[in-house]
Amino acid sequence: MWDYTDKVRDHFKNPRNVGVIPNADGTGEVGSLACGDALKLTIKIGKDGRIADAKFQTFGCASAIASASALTELVKGKTLEEASTITNQDIARHLGGLPKEKMHCSVMGREALEAALENYRTGVPVVKAHEERVVCTCFGVTEEVIERAIRENGLSTVEEVTNYTKAGGGCGGCHEDIEAILARVTGKAPPASKPEPPPPARKLTSIQKIRLIEETIDREVRPLLKRDGGDLELVDVIGDQVVVAFRGTCHQCRVAGVTLKDVVQPKLREFVSPDLVVVEETP
Repeated sequence: MWDYTDKVRDHFKNPRNVGVIPNADGTGEVGSLACGDALKLTIKIGKDGRIADAKFQTFGCASAIASASALTELVKGKTLEEASTITNQDIARHLGGLPKEKMHCSVMGREALEAALENYRTGVPVVKAHEERVVCTCFGVTEEVIERAIRENGLSTVEEVTNYTKAGGGCGGCHEDIEAILARVTGKAPPASKPEPPPPARKLTSIQKIRLIEETIDREVRPLLKRDGGDLELVDVIGDQVVVAFRGTCHQCRVAGVTLKDVVQPKLREFVSPDLVVVEETP
């Protein structure tokens, strides 16, 4: 269970300024339903040049709703220049803090605000440039987004980058790329490669195999899934076939198949047996 502040709970249960402004002067849409988080922010500019109204619609967790609600409170009454200086840290502070694993919700709020302001200035929808290199294909996070999060928030580890951008929170295949970006931005050498895990005993009893599978899931897989409210349950072990079931937000997730083949199976083959085949429980 996340340790939410009273202000986060209040904004989640009683969100401010929910909806869409008709004939809005600026609209910012960020995120993706496929990735589990999406936010639409609309703003109205008054005759005095200040933001007279702001409303939001979001698909996401309690932190996403609270962050968007707090953002609308922060921008109202501000000039465009003042609003453009609002950071994701300002959103988190307005809420009395966010769990470190949910800081990406405040980043999404800041991105929506920037998109809405840019839309007002240019009159055209803001679309990410196609030439931006996508580092995390699971969540569509670009190199530019990762670099900016590192610079603005003083990030130094892959885990922190995941907390602020969700990059690396899926299959984990982009961790080396994230480490390289961290090294370039911070000027620090990437960490040395992890030593190869010791090979498991060649002969395992059925009980030993099941216990080792459970330990590996608890240590190597479950923490990654729980970052975004997901989980994994071991259903059965039939010879070298491991039957699992996704729970929480991972259940029926569009990238669950990728997670199964690129994260769960490789981890179990690495720490238990190279012969294991992981399949998802059929309904």
